[in-house]
Amino acid sequence: MLIGAIAAASILIWSGMQRTESTLEIRSSQQGISMPDGFYVWHHLDANGIRFKSITPDNNSLLIKFDSSAQSEAAKAVLYKTLPHGYVIAQQDEDDSASTWLTRVLNENIRIG
Repeated sequence: MLIGAIAAASILIWSGMQRTESTLEIRSSQQGISMPDGFYVWHHLDANGIRFKSITPDNNSLLIKFDSSAQSEAAKAVLYKTLPHGYVIAQQDEDDSASTWLTRVLNENIRIG
């Protein structure tokens, strides 16, 4: 039973680590510049054949999720060309990855035991 639980946990951790989801954040670099329209961003990404999972407003920024970092990099290049000056396009770190959670769990076990 213990071996089965360990095997299942290993498979879950391994499959979580295989996730390559990537997120771009677009925000203004100067005060007074409004956030770009999501439809405008969608149009330019779609016109260049770049697929994405979602475009979501978040406070004063726009978050765009992709299935891979390659899609994210391609989108970053397109958006730098199409968006007016005054925007920052940055890769957002994914804090909920399996490796991050595994590190947290291991650190907690060390503190407890």
